[in-house]
Amino acid sequence: MLEKVEEFNMEKVIQEFETLTKDAGRVQRETLKRILEDNASAEYLQNLGLNGRTDPESFKACVPLVTHKELEPYIHRIIDGDTSSILTGKPITTMSLSSGTTQGKPKYLPWNDELFETTMQIYQTSFAYRNREFPIKNGKALSFIYSSKQFKTKGGVAAGTATTNVFRNSRYKREMKALQSQCCSPDEVIFGPDFFQSLYCHLLCGLIFHEEVQLVSSVFAHSIVHAFRTFEQVWEELCTDIKQGVLSSRITVPSIRAVMSKLLKPNPELANLIHAKCVGLSNWYGLIPELFPNAKYVYGIMTGSMEPYLKKMRHYAGELPLLTADYGSSEGWIAANVNPRLAPEFATYAVLPQIGYFEFIPLTQLENNDASSSFLSIDLNPVGLSEVKVGEEYEIVITNPAGLYRYRLGDVVKVMGFHNSTPELKFVRRSSLLLTINIDKNTEADLQLAVEAAGKVLAEEKLEVVDFTSHVDLSKEPGHYVIFWEINGEASEQVLGECCNCLDKSFVDAGYTSSRKVNCIGPLELRLVRRGTFQKILEHYLGLGATVSQYKTPRCVGPTNSTVLQILTDNVVKTYLSTAFN
Repeated sequence: MLEKVEEFNMEKVIQEFETLTKDAGRVQRETLKRILEDNASAEYLQNLGLNGRTDPESFKACVPLVTHKELEPYIHRIIDGDTSSILTGKPITTMSLSSGTTQGKPKYLPWNDELFETTMQIYQTSFAYRNREFPIKNGKALSFIYSSKQFKTKGGVAAGTATTNVFRNSRYKREMKALQSQCCSPDEVIFGPDFFQSLYCHLLCGLIFHEEVQLVSSVFAHSIVHAFRTFEQVWEELCTDIKQGVLSSRITVPSIRAVMSKLLKPNPELANLIHAKCVGLSNWYGLIPELFPNAKYVYGIMTGSMEPYLKKMRHYAGELPLLTADYGSSEGWIAANVNPRLAPEFATYAVLPQIGYFEFIPLTQLENNDASSSFLSIDLNPVGLSEVKVGEEYEIVITNPAGLYRYRLGDVVKVMGFHNSTPELKFVRRSSLLLTINIDKNTEADLQLAVEAAGKVLAEEKLEVVDFTSHVDLSKEPGHYVIFWEINGEASEQVLGECCNCLDKSFVDAGYTSSRKVNCIGPLELRLVRRGTFQKILEHYLGLGATVSQYKTPRCVGPTNSTVLQILTDNVVKTYLSTAFN
């Protein structure tokens, strides 16, 4: 029996969002009230003496600002099988795993049905605004999504990445069908145990349904770039599969072989068409619209740590618009992109006031007591959603329906404006990702700008940076910055030396330049790594239980991240020391 799919009402969703954001302050108070009423019996809240009060003033007076570290004892009790009301009224039966790329190991975070609801609210809101500008009708999505296995903790709690918990929800497929964003790959491919085999079959499914594909997407831009870099390597093999109607022997997972063999029929005409298109392209420029002539846009998270992939994305997308997805984290969703025509570099995200209770710590407070690095929260006074000021930067504090109360997310955002009375945010950086040795403070954004500047020197040789990360080397005095690069070909010694100097000069933070001039910070070191090194780092995280859908290359590898540092060190082929300040 065919399941009836409820039709998506775009105008209704837009109208609801417009109404909710007219008085975001009131909606925030109602949202907090709902969260605290639903979880009034939680041990955590009872111990803090809220006694059933749900107003923001009592909440802020009784409940402290926390990080994951303070919640770990409670979370470990849940993981170990304690089914009492610890963080929430209803017991938590599922945990999400963060990607783990920031701290080197994944964090466990509570997950429940209410978080799935907030995910759908975000998806529906952004889809409504997106579809108003770029309508798609009854098409398919080539979605590079991958779900890792859920596993049981020793206490019997199901655990998986946040994306896995979404994809495995019985309602997910139905909701995506209503949003006309149904993945053209079967479940066996999405839930396959081998990432490369799933990726190969995603590409194959996209080609089989090439005329029906109306959008190309993934959770993160990195996955889209990775997919089409892979396509460059395997396109002839894909053509052979289509021509003969026989699946490549590289696909060995029985469930994937069975389902793909049903989809695959000999189609020499399609194989020849794809072959001709690929041969006709200049350096793969415009590959996506060439393969999928009815695609309207490319979609995924493209801001923050994904910005370095934009250049390559534009290369593959040609004239197709790049639309950045929404703003959230493993801890919960925050805001939707309701201005989809803005280029990713200028994208803002409008906070959904009904999906969580949000507070904002002014960055000036963090800088004054240096709480950004120590995470001491004693003298911090966050402001509410409707009290933020345009042009100011803040660290976000989140209270969600799954047991996180006044949780410091560690994200720094800038308020760019308001959509009615809800703020529109621009992601700036992770507050903890700082390169610092002396009085210098360089953020992920600073690192990205330095790599972009040096990448222009490399581009003169028709080469590009495939991926990069950084490290602070304190093994000898004075300490110095190390930048690891993987590039897509051979560059001359002279050019790489210039790149190294350019990186060093591109960190314009006054603390850095003054420290370099007096040798309190040593010359920057550029370490070139073998092709495939960042793939090994990805595989390391997959081995820890991460999923490609959630993967972000760590942009700063700290001393606690020893395995990743070892992978990088073992694969260094050349090193260069800056002479920029000699």
